[in-house]
Amino acid sequence: MKVWLTSVVILFVAVQIFQSIKGFFVPLPIYILAGAFLAIASNYDKGIIPKFQTKDIPESKTDAKS
Repeated sequence: MKVWLTSVVILFVAVQIFQSIKGFFVPLPIYILAGAFLAIASNYDKGIIPKFQTKDIPESKTDAKS
């Protein structure tokens, strides 16, 4: 009897949680901000400064002779 009662209570709680999550609505700007945050967090260790630095292109040997 205790197992049956525990199972019913757990099932009831699970259904109530599922219904509350199903009715949860997140507006589009929240998705955009969350996506930007995830992009920043996933690339945090690479740093942002190297993305904006220009690379010096070495002169080739043929250009130096001319």
